[in-house]
Amino acid sequence: MTSHNSHIEILGGPERRRRWTSAEKLSMVQETYETGATVSLVARRHGIAPNQLFGWRKLATQGALTATSADEEVVPSSQYRALEQQVRELQRLLGKKTMEVEILKDALEATSGLKKQTLRSVSWPKGGI
Repeated sequence: MTSHNSHIEILGGPERRRRWTSAEKLSMVQETYETGATVSLVARRHGIAPNQLFGWRKLATQGALTATSADEEVVPSSQYRALEQQVRELQRLLGKKTMEVEILKDALEATSGLKKQTLRSVSWPKGGI
């Protein structure tokens, strides 16, 4: 007769998925790198699918699992890319406005120089009339 060590975990309430903290995920990922351990073995031990653990390993190599341990707000990468695009657009507009200001300053200097020359040419002679 064979003996099977299996356990069933029943999740109560509306939540059907378990939530793992970043520390728990990192711990499981570290277990996969230990001598004699395999991803399948570690996954079985913790009751998760091996592909989930492979995904966490990939995230860990990219630094994604440790980034969330800073207790800072995490935003989706799509939102991050949209904000980066918005910053680039604002920088472009700022550069455009800066160039416009420089052109207007040059135009103002040129016109004020013309006004001075015009005023000199129309001014009364020193001796008066």
